[in-house]
Amino acid sequence: MTEQEAPGRRFRMTRRRMILGGTLVGGALIVGYGVTHPMDVGGALLSGGGTDPEPSAFGPFIRFAPDGWVTIVNKQQEIGQGIHAGLAALIAEELDADWDRVRVIDSRGNFRAYGIQMTAGSNAIASNFDAMRTAGAGARAMFVAAAALRWQVLHSQIEVRDGIVSHPGSRRSATFTQLLGDAARQTPPQEPILKRPEDYRLVGTDRVRRKDSLPKSTGAQVYAQDIQRPGILVAMVAHSPRFGGRLARFDDSDARKIKGVVDVFAIETGVAVVAQTTVAARRGRDALRIEWDDSAAEKRSTADLVRWYHDIAAGRGDIDSGDFAMKGDDPETPFTGDVAEFAFDFPYLAHAPMETMDCVARVDGWDVAITSGAHLVTVDQVQAALTARTIPGKVDIEVVPAGGSFGRRGLFSSDYVVECVRIAKRTDGRPVKLMWTREDEMATGYYRPMSHHRVWVQLGSNGFPARWRFHSVCQSLLPAGPNFLATEGITDSPYFSMASTVDGKIFTPSFPVPVQFWRSVGHSHTAMVMEHVIDQLARRAGRDPADYRRALYRQAKDQRRLALLDRLRREAGWDTPIERGWARGMAVHEAFGTLVGQVAEVRLDNGRPVVRRVIAVVDCGIAVAPDQIAAQMEGGIGFGLSAALFGAVTLKDGIVQETNFDSYPVVRMNEMPHVETHIIASRNKPTGMGEPGVASIAPAVANAILALTGKPIRALPILAGSQASSAGLRG
Repeated sequence: MTEQEAPGRRFRMTRRRMILGGTLVGGALIVGYGVTHPMDVGGALLSGGGTDPEPSAFGPFIRFAPDGWVTIVNKQQEIGQGIHAGLAALIAEELDADWDRVRVIDSRGNFRAYGIQMTAGSNAIASNFDAMRTAGAGARAMFVAAAALRWQVLHSQIEVRDGIVSHPGSRRSATFTQLLGDAARQTPPQEPILKRPEDYRLVGTDRVRRKDSLPKSTGAQVYAQDIQRPGILVAMVAHSPRFGGRLARFDDSDARKIKGVVDVFAIETGVAVVAQTTVAARRGRDALRIEWDDSAAEKRSTADLVRWYHDIAAGRGDIDSGDFAMKGDDPETPFTGDVAEFAFDFPYLAHAPMETMDCVARVDGWDVAITSGAHLVTVDQVQAALTARTIPGKVDIEVVPAGGSFGRRGLFSSDYVVECVRIAKRTDGRPVKLMWTREDEMATGYYRPMSHHRVWVQLGSNGFPARWRFHSVCQSLLPAGPNFLATEGITDSPYFSMASTVDGKIFTPSFPVPVQFWRSVGHSHTAMVMEHVIDQLARRAGRDPADYRRALYRQAKDQRRLALLDRLRREAGWDTPIERGWARGMAVHEAFGTLVGQVAEVRLDNGRPVVRRVIAVVDCGIAVAPDQIAAQMEGGIGFGLSAALFGAVTLKDGIVQETNFDSYPVVRMNEMPHVETHIIASRNKPTGMGEPGVASIAPAVANAILALTGKPIRALPILAGSQASSAGLRG
């Protein structure tokens, strides 16, 4: 065994999958593992067109500066979820860098360097866990090799801590900066040794905190809407108020009279007004006289769509169905005996991020330059190239942080980016900033699909489910293939453990209302279906809801859920009395590989739920950044609670009625419950945290209301109409 092959945990990497590159540029050592990809057609077609922040052709993730700072390159999108800190911590841990002298920058779009760049599915930490650690460990090995060569000692006698490389035997030491030149000349290891989780000193501690808090707190953070360029123009687009409506004709004579308006023209999505300022663009758009062709537009109201969905689920529609969750005998066999039936309705929901859609683009011949809070960088490059009739390698995307997204910026059609590029093609090489208003985003954007679920459960003599049947109606989020996202969270449920048969049908209607991934996707409604049904079944059987779940988990031999349930009961004081007028509700649900249990403490104030406290237990594998996990749980609960209590986008004659936060409220600070987050210790690889906290809060609150009133919740939001504008105060 050589000195470099000392015992430890290894990450197996082939040359074809991963390349370690080292370059010394201007006194800075650039090191990184760049992912190659079979779609890289010679590199030229799909690599980024602009200058990447790092000069390494292999897509480095680490930069060592002469002043001692270590810069980590974040190839994922920072949308407020704090992944840049977690990813940087993984590198810093293996590198043994000084965390207080680590900073993070965002990479540009660069397929050749990073492969497909996309931030989705709560997957940023999970999908980069090995690559980031390996990059840090590889760089550390290069410094160790440089020091061993300089001091003529064995590699195994070298220690690294907080950016200091030392040889305790001779009391010699050097900083990363002092070893930069020598380290750059070392051969990078193909299989760097990785630390064991028990040896982590940074990962898993509260030291892993966000590194962008100061600029975001002071307003110094730059978003796409803040971008300024010489000669930049501002554009706004008038879209059809009805989905599927098309432009018939327009009169722009009054718009062109507005001071600052530069041009007005039709594009595929409506009428664009280009001006020198945002105010001029908006005034110009308001002055347009437009006639829309609604012959193919959606003109139904929400009540019409709900009735239609109910008819479809009952077999009275003309929508073909697909089967899912099959287990056991012939699904057509009628249910007999003790049968419980349930029905749920869920509305359209807006993403409503604080930063509405915006983008800066410049088209100069074959070259396209974009600045955007891009969610799917590689997809945006391809779509922009198709729009500008160039190749993706000529599209340079400068990625800036986004002020939220919740899925809205992750369209495979790259809607707002394409819209901006279409306009930029008409501005003679001048950059243009596309701005959507809140009303644009709410009334003509994309939505979480509305859905309807019917559930039948045949109960055995023991009060537990013997057979399950589902009929689900939901638009598909995918362009083709099975509509499996509409039933995720149902199809893999542990509550089927005692059932002999499980069958289901998914009906997928197609009509013009546009839908898109929404934070927690299908789990945002299927968790409510499964967890609220289970509480009702427990009540029907005269069993405690936690005990009822435990029996099903035990039958499924689900040790992970059993452990989480025990922890949740203990932390929430589930088996202790609660004050008169209050009740606890429980929900346990898995999403994106992460298991979350929540208990909500609720009372009713004139029929309105008051949620004072939520206890959350999470099993998400290795907790890279515990403080950020707690923050994501708190944010997810606030997001999910807003939807559960108030959230609904409704149509009247095909036109969206909720156009701003006055009619689409979210929980206010005095309505937000106190959240306690408890993390189960684990040695497993990390799983997602950006979305799982959302799904469980609605059923937890609904189950508490069931305990208080004996009445189930059959539709969300729980509050509607005038009640939705002001919920009860916490406490």
